[in-house]
Parts: sequence; structure tokens; C-alpha cells
Amino acid sequence: MPKSSWPKTVDAHAPAKINLALHVTGRRPDGYHLLDSLVAFAAIGDEITCKPSDDLTFRVTGPHAAGVPTGPENLVLRAAGIMGVERVSIELNKHLPVAAGLGGGSSDAAATLRALSKLTGHPLPAGDALLRLGADVPVCLRGQSARIRGIGERIDSIVIPALAAVLINPGVSVSTSEIFRALPQKTRPPMPETMPEWKTVDELSTWLTAQRNDLETPAIAFRPIIADALAALRNDDVLLARMSGSGATCFGICSDAKTARNVAKRIADAHPDWWVMSSGVT
Repeated sequence: MPKSSWPKTVDAHAPAKINLALHVTGRRPDGYHLLDSLVAFAAIGDEITCKPSDDLTFRVTGPHAAGVPTGPENLVLRAAGIMGVERVSIELNKHLPVAAGLGGGSSDAAATLRALSKLTGHPLPAGDALLRLGADVPVCLRGQSARIRGIGERIDSIVIPALAAVLINPGVSVSTSEIFRALPQKTRPPMPETMPEWKTVDELSTWLTAQRNDLETPAIAFRPIIADALAALRNDDVLLARMSGSGATCFGICSDAKTARNVAKRIADAHPDWWVMSSGVT
């Protein structure tokens, strides 16, 4: 599509990715860890805006812009490079905490790919090109609940009931590579080969209690405040509390949106320096 035909602006939502379960099942000779994870996406997230420009520009705004790199290492710019787009202005409105276990960078990259494809008419990349951006980028490009295996290349769509969740980040960032290095055991059992068909939130929450996030224990050893966030979530109104990804964000599943909002308010009032949100998750 010639630049003269591009839309004036294209917006794309970059939802938070939540690991409802994350099992580390092995490690390849090249050092990549093998995972088996059930992921879902929250309604909240970052926002990407792309506009035609004479050259490539990038800026970060929003409440969590501080600390986000704006150089070539940023996945948004790397996504633009893979798309071969050089005459565009990209703005990342950052609402999610940085290095929080919510797949923010990968979701931002996926949203950038979608926006640039709509803006320019260029086809979306696939396969190894996506994985070079990051293991979470392929599933974030789909933006739907899924089971991901291997290093992120095996994606199976999974239908889950609509969830109401509370998300908490206690104000610390976590290095994913450090958490993986601290894993005491690199090979643990995967989730069951056949996944159930959950009809209710209670059924899914009960099933999840038998699953794990294998990164939770080493993350707590690295950032003990994560245990405080989990303790804040563990009450009678929360069906399941767990850490997402490599942390430090934790989530609690509630029976309905009103309960989630009430739980979020109680925790936010008790911990005004924490990032606390309620959100739908699908």
C-alpha cells in the first residue's frame, strides 16, 4: 500500500498476559527452557498508536513510562524493523508495570505488528521471525487464551470461562533470566495432555490449584515481597492466588467482577504504594 493511502492513525491494544499455570518441563542444549503454560489475557494493558511520518520515531508515555528503554533494544522498535517500516511515528502509552511478569514487552511488540500491518498493508510475520522477537510474541499476537509449549512455538487455543481477577504488583521488577537461573529443578512434569472443558469459574479455579507456577518459589527468594502480595490475595473472596510469569505481579481469581473490585479496593487501601487493578480476563 503506498504511503499516500495509509490511514492517518492506527491504534492497537496490548493486553496484559497472565500465566494461569506455568510448568518448566526441560531445557534445550542451547539454554532455552521448555515450558507448558496456560495463558489468558486481561482487559487492561498498554496502548500503541502508529501514524505516518517522514522517518521512524518512537516515544513512551503513560504512568509507567519511566525506565522503559527507547533505543533499538525495545521490542516495539524491533517489531517495526521486522515489518520493514521506517516512515512511521510510534507511541507506546505504558499502563502496565515494567518487568512485571505480564508479558508487557511482548504484547507491545504484537500490538505494534498489528498496527503497522493495518497502517501499511504489509503482511504479519510468522514462525521464526516472531520467535526472534521473543517467546511470548506469537501467543500475544493471537491475544486469546491458549496453551503454549516448547519455547513458545507450540500454541493450542483453549477456551476458558470469563474470569474476574485482581492483579497486584508490589512495586518491584524481576529479571526473568535470573529467576530461570535460580530454578532448583529444570525438568518438572507438564500439565495433563488432555485439558478439561471448564464450564464455570469454580471448575477452572479448582483445576488450577493442582497446577503450578514453577517460577514462583525462586522469584519469592529473589523478591520476598511477592509472598506478601500473595498473602494479601489469599482470603475467602479469592478462589485462587498465584504469581504470573516470572513475577512480581500476582493475580487472584474471584467469582465475579464486583467481588474483584471490592478485593482490589481493600488491598489498594492497605497498600497504597502497590499497583492494584481489577480486570476481566479471557
